[in-house]
Amino acid sequence: MELLLKIAAGAVTAALCAMMLRRNAGEFAVLIMLAAGAWVLAMSTQALIDVVSALSRLARVAQLENELVQPVIKVVGLSVITRVAGETCRAAGEGGIAAFVEVAGTFLALAASVPLVIGVVELLAEMLI
Repeated sequence: MELLLKIAAGAVTAALCAMMLRRNAGEFAVLIMLAAGAWVLAMSTQALIDVVSALSRLARVAQLENELVQPVIKVVGLSVITRVAGETCRAAGEGGIAAFVEVAGTFLALAASVPLVIGVVELLAEMLI
């Protein structure tokens, strides 16, 4: 909770600074937004590490192979990157590029999830036989 409050305070401060700069120096507003985004991601890195570790432990306890867990982590990572890149493009006034980034992210997420689907089908086939 404390970390989220720090992140929210920093993000709101950066947004207000960017808003003030956007009137006269729009390119600096985009730079502030990018720096704030990098800071937010850096602040939340430990939480991501904890989640990946917990998923790995869960997979070990459930005796799941890594091939079934890795696609989930990849898809989550792809969705975060897609969202951040799309919003960054929109903030820079490039909505068209943002749309292409989102479409590419969707295709890549589908491609990353194929091994999971294959693994689940194989697991079900083993259970039925």
